[in-house]
Amino acid sequence: MKVLLALFRAAGLSCGLIIGSAPLCLAEAELNRQDPSLDAPSSRRPGPARGALISAQPLNTAAALPSAARNFLVLYNSRTPDDSDVVVSGTVSVPAGNPPAGGWPLITWTHGTTGLAPHCAPSNDTVDGPEHRYLSATQAMLDAFVRHGYVVVATDYQGFGGAGVQAYLVGMGEARSAIDIMRAARKVDLAVGTRYVVMGHSQGGQADLFTAAIGPDYAPEFTLLGNVAMAPASHIGELVQEAVIGSHPSPILPFLTYMLQSYAAYYPEIALERILKPRALEHLSDTWDGCIDDALAAGYWAESIPSHQFVTQPDLSPLLKAAAANEPGQLRIVAPTLLIQGTSDRTIPPKNIDAVARDLCRVGDSVSYRTYPDASHAGVVDVARSDIEAWVNARFAGLEATSNCDEPPSAAASR
Repeated sequence: MKVLLALFRAAGLSCGLIIGSAPLCLAEAELNRQDPSLDAPSSRRPGPARGALISAQPLNTAAALPSAARNFLVLYNSRTPDDSDVVVSGTVSVPAGNPPAGGWPLITWTHGTTGLAPHCAPSNDTVDGPEHRYLSATQAMLDAFVRHGYVVVATDYQGFGGAGVQAYLVGMGEARSAIDIMRAARKVDLAVGTRYVVMGHSQGGQADLFTAAIGPDYAPEFTLLGNVAMAPASHIGELVQEAVIGSHPSPILPFLTYMLQSYAAYYPEIALERILKPRALEHLSDTWDGCIDDALAAGYWAESIPSHQFVTQPDLSPLLKAAAANEPGQLRIVAPTLLIQGTSDRTIPPKNIDAVARDLCRVGDSVSYRTYPDASHAGVVDVARSDIEAWVNARFAGLEATSNCDEPPSAAASR
């Protein structure tokens, strides 16, 4: 808790009364806001309402979108998968000019893997930050939307940048965080509209699909127009089973360590001591020192043989059951989906996204699946950018989305 309080104070927040497991933190800076109910926040305690705004302060760090007229760092309430109240951080970026009738069109962004430690959270990004290379690339895409009149909200996800463990690849937790920040944004600025598109990459691609799936029921006051899933994480259980027998160091292993810790936190039936050897358990703390680029470049998890980390006959049943519950291909999504995949992706196997496309189509979703020759995992964000912008603009223009479920392309076959 001391670490959490220090983190919020470093962000310019005044932290005092403890509510449940989270500190009450209020912005010290005066805000330019339109909602009079936010006046005198020091006399208010955050309630349990989903999306209740706890604090908002002007943001001018690398996490701010340069084309926005106003950027805010926000803290807001959301709900964990078991419906407990949780405090989440994120950013809200509002464009310049006057909003159109009905309010600013809205994009909720779900980010890719950056790490587990609080300093890895996107809202904490700096120009020399450990994940700025990745975050600056996605920021460029999001900034273009703000420049063209969209509000962009970006959650850090629950458990990230705050107390607890990030809901890493826990679809329900990620999705609720991504939806409730939209509610919080409307407390910051009443001109934020209620029509929205979800967009996400990698971990955020999986989060994007879950957000789109639960959005209409979880937040019926908003209207979902579509979602864009770029290289979404999937086939999580298969990756675990491959790691158990893996005989060479693998870039997948650091990602799996994040998932193992997250699932053990959100699914109490998962016991890591029945899965990992003692030495591996000891090195889990390494993942909290740096961020994902550090974990991939050097250290125990970058250099270790995957199969050597697991006990003989690991108890994988609860883990695989949880992984299956978080597979995006099973989701029923009422709005159209744009699915993006690069053929040279070495992080998310192209064959897996081919399968996600088939699965989403099989359950009756409207999917436009697009593959990009020679695009890498991170590179596909920039390569597909103009297509993504056109597709999102079309959704807000009320144009009908097309689906290629009858003849989907294959990213794996194009390699």
